[in-house]
Amino acid sequence: MMSALHAGQYQNFKVAVYVRAYEVQKMKDPEWLRSNWSVIERQVKVDKVYLEVHRDLIIIDDATLQQAKKFFADRGIQTAAGIAYVRNERNLFETFCYTKPEERAKVKQIIEAAARNFDEVILDDFFFTSCKCEECIKAKGDRSWTEYRLALMKDVSQHLILDAARAINPKIKITIKYPNWYEHFQGMGYDLEAQPRMFDKIYAGTETRDSVYNHQHLQPYQSFQQVRYFENIKPGGNGGGWVDTGDRIVADRYAEQLWLTMFAKAPEITLFAMHELLMPLLASDRAPWQGQGTSFDYGAVAKPVSGVEKPTLARAAGFALEQIDPLIGKLGRPIGIKSYRPYHSSTDEDFLHNYLGGIGLPIDLYPEFPNDAPLVLLTEAAAFDPDIVAKIKAHLLGGKDVMITSGLLREIQDKGFRREIAEVRVTGHKALTREFWGYPLGRGVKAKLDGDILIPEIAYNTNDSWVMVASMTNGLGYPLVHYVPYAHAKLYVLTIPENFGDLYELPAPVLNFIRQVASKGLFARLEGPSKIALLPYDNHALVVESFRDEAADVKIVTGPEIMRLKNEVTGDVSEGKVEQGGGFMMPPQDRVVFTITVKPHSFVVLTAK
Repeated sequence: MMSALHAGQYQNFKVAVYVRAYEVQKMKDPEWLRSNWSVIERQVKVDKVYLEVHRDLIIIDDATLQQAKKFFADRGIQTAAGIAYVRNERNLFETFCYTKPEERAKVKQIIEAAARNFDEVILDDFFFTSCKCEECIKAKGDRSWTEYRLALMKDVSQHLILDAARAINPKIKITIKYPNWYEHFQGMGYDLEAQPRMFDKIYAGTETRDSVYNHQHLQPYQSFQQVRYFENIKPGGNGGGWVDTGDRIVADRYAEQLWLTMFAKAPEITLFAMHELLMPLLASDRAPWQGQGTSFDYGAVAKPVSGVEKPTLARAAGFALEQIDPLIGKLGRPIGIKSYRPYHSSTDEDFLHNYLGGIGLPIDLYPEFPNDAPLVLLTEAAAFDPDIVAKIKAHLLGGKDVMITSGLLREIQDKGFRREIAEVRVTGHKALTREFWGYPLGRGVKAKLDGDILIPEIAYNTNDSWVMVASMTNGLGYPLVHYVPYAHAKLYVLTIPENFGDLYELPAPVLNFIRQVASKGLFARLEGPSKIALLPYDNHALVVESFRDEAADVKIVTGPEIMRLKNEVTGDVSEGKVEQGGGFMMPPQDRVVFTITVKPHSFVVLTAK
C-alpha cells in the first residue's frame, strides 16, 4: 500500500490531471487559474498536474509555465510537462513530418522547452507519424510503411527527444504514453519492443469509449487488460493509466474505465483533461439502468458539493475513485490465463483478447511466449512468430496445455501444424448457426440462440481429434470447441465467430465449458452469462465486473481450499457449496460454488476467508 503523504491522499494510487496547451496559456491570468482549479479540487483529489508545453503548434512560454508551477506547488501538487506532438489535432490528428529538417527542428525545440522547465515529461499519444508526403515516400524506398516508420520513430525517439532533452536537463525523466489502439501501433511507428527500453517509463491509454457505438474494436475489458500487457512489456516501468471522458454515452462508462484501470493496479491515473473535467454533469449522463443498485450512483454524484453548485465530470471521477480506493488495498497482483502477442504482430483477430476478457476469461497478455504457463492461449497474433508451431509442440510435450483460435489455426495449418501436431484445418466453408450441443454440456442438453451467428468450419479426422462442443446447422455439426490429444497434454481449438461481438451471444453452458478448460492453473473461474469479467489476484482475491445492462446471477467456482468469500463492498461473508466436480474428460474432484448477483455495470470485490 502506498504512503498517504501526497497531496491528494488517496491511499492506493495517485491521481494526475492533464492540462492541454489551450488551457495552460490561459494560466497567464491568475484569476482564471484560481477560479477554474477551485472547481476541480473541490470534486476530486489531485496529486499531480501535467502542464502541456505544446499542441497544435502552440508553444507555451517559460514565464507562464513557471507561474503555473508555483501555483500548484503552493498547494502541494506536483507538476510535470506534457507534450502533444500533433500539428493540427482537428485535421485528422495531423502529425509532424519527421523527415523534413524544419519539422525535426521544431520537434527538438518543443522538447527543449519542456526540459528547461521540468524534470519530468510525458508524451501524449500523438507521438507517431501518418505522414505520406513526397519526402516520406522517397525516404521510405522499397520498405513497407511499417518498416519505415518503426525505424524513423526509433531514430526520432533517441536523437530528437531523449538526447535533446538530456542535453538540456540531465535529470529529466521521460514517459511515452501509448494510445488504446495497440494492435496497430507498428503501422504508425510506435515500437513496443524498442521504445519501452529507451524511455524511463511507459503509460497505458485506458480510454476505451463506448463498446457499441464506436468504429474501433475497443471493449470495456481493455481498460484493465492494457495496463497488465504494458506491465508485462516493461515490468515495474508502466507509470499508470490514462482516461478521458470521450464517447462515454453515459457517466457509468467513464466510471468503469477508472475502476478497471485501478483494478489493474496502475500506480497512477491521469484524468484527461482539465477542460473535460470542467464540463457539467448532464441529465443525459444518467444511465437507463440507474436505480438498480449500480456501483455508480448518479443521484449521489449529481448533488452539489461545497463551493460547486453544479457538479462537473470532475465529481464523477472523484466519486468513482473514492469508492474504489479502499478496495484496491485488498487486492494482490493480477493473474490470469497467459497469452502471447509477439511484438509488431498484425492480425485479423483485432483486439480479440478483450472480447475474450468480456466472456469471463481473465487475460494475462505477454510479448514473449510464456513457457511456464500450465495452459497458454494463442490467438492469430501468435502466427507472427515464425517458430510458433515448434513452441506449441514443445509446450505440449512438456505436459502443458494449449488453446488456439480458429484464426491462428488458419494461419499455421500449412506451416507445419498439420504435419507435426494434428490434421485439423479451417476450410473455406462457413455456417450460420444458433444451436449448440456437446457432451460437456450434459447428456441431451441443447443450447439455442434467438438469432444466427456466422462461424468458420473446422475439419478433422474422425477419432484422431474430438468435438467437445458443436454448433448444429440442419443436421450438420460444426466444431466450436475442438480437442486434440497430444502426448500427455491437451490442445484445444476455439472457433471464433466472424463477428467477434457474437462471442457475447454464446449460451452460458458453452461459455462455462470454455472457461473450464481455459482456466487451468487458476484458483477460480466464472460460470454464467457473457459481458461479465473475472479478475483474479495472487492473494486469492477476485473482482467480478459486469458490463451488462441488467442484473445477473453468476457462480464463482473454486477448489476446496476456499470455503468462504467475503464481499468487501457489502461486508457479507458467503459459505461455498461443495459439489462433485470434474466432468467430461476432467478428473472427478470436489468443487466449491458461490452464487452471487451482480448489478448492471457494477463490480463485486471478493476475498478468501
